[in-house]
Amino acid sequence: MPKKLQRKLPVPKAAGAAAPTADGRGGRIRGRVGPHALAEFTSQLAVLLNAGIPIMRSLRVIEGQTTPGPLKRICQQLVEDVEGGTPLSEAMQKHTATFDALYTNMVRAGEAGGVQEEILNRLAGFLEKSQVIKQRVVGALMYPIAIMVVATAVLLLVFALVIPKFRALFEQMGGGLKQFHWSTQVVMALGDYAKSWWWTWLLGVVLIVLLHRVLMVRVTGYRRFMHRVALRMPVFGRLLHMSLVGRFARTFGTLIQSGVPHLDALEILRASVNNVHMRDAVASVHSSIREGAGIALPMGESGMFDDIVVNMVDVGEQTGELDRMLAKIADRYESEVDRKVDTTFKVIETVILVVMAVGVGFIVFALFMPLITMMRTLNKH
Repeated sequence: MPKKLQRKLPVPKAAGAAAPTADGRGGRIRGRVGPHALAEFTSQLAVLLNAGIPIMRSLRVIEGQTTPGPLKRICQQLVEDVEGGTPLSEAMQKHTATFDALYTNMVRAGEAGGVQEEILNRLAGFLEKSQVIKQRVVGALMYPIAIMVVATAVLLLVFALVIPKFRALFEQMGGGLKQFHWSTQVVMALGDYAKSWWWTWLLGVVLIVLLHRVLMVRVTGYRRFMHRVALRMPVFGRLLHMSLVGRFARTFGTLIQSGVPHLDALEILRASVNNVHMRDAVASVHSSIREGAGIALPMGESGMFDDIVVNMVDVGEQTGELDRMLAKIADRYESEVDRKVDTTFKVIETVILVVMAVGVGFIVFALFMPLITMMRTLNKH
């Protein structure tokens, strides 16, 4: 890494403790800038600066062609601040809802080293890759979720509307439901419950979700337990683990490649990681570096990184090419996540369809058993 970039950079507060996004008069800028719009803004700014256009004029060009909305208002404020002599990184720090610690520190590193357009290009690539992976996972999730929603709605309608009609028919046959097969009794009981107490299902789901969210925010032990459960889930756990490692490598590598000191980069990374166990691993690496030790050993002891990752990081430390090794790790894990997403969700779709078929088959069997019994009784007479 060039010596001119080896400067101590102030690290903004972690997300949630930062100042709110505000306009020049101290008012809050309403609305949210999406990740795609932010990546496009970053890429455009890099292209304009690379073409030799001064920062002020570049910002004005982008502001002029941006459609009305939060990003346009932020661009206007950036123009005012930079025109008043404020460095771009400091101007961006006023809008923490849009420009996080990773973003502002990379811009600050570019300002310090005089390579702002190069840093912005790197940042734009990072944002685009992150968005592609996220869209890939979300897109793969949509079909199974849609199937589950439709299946649940159909089953509720069957239990609430169809089964009561069969119940009336069976009661006309006399003798009560107890004379019928156990499967019929179960389906009838579920139908009665769905018809009279359907709202308790909805209320129960809402209460469980709200309780989970409150506990995740306020109870550290519960949050730690749930994050551990998520990492140990069949199929999904491995996918989540690979995603966390890939993001760690991509973010850490991008920061140190941009000139952000290792300790500052790890502080930024720790503030942006959601999983408690990965955050602990990052904190362990941070403590090791601060005490003058290496990176690879605490990574291996954390249990969050595979041997291949630890060894590649160790080699990167020894050869002075840690950023390049981290980029290779990120490429490997991101491609693996991309491949496994397709396989995983195809399996999930198959499992959902099989469960639906079994459920529908059980209901049909339960409803027709009394009719079959009645037909056999009539034939005997």
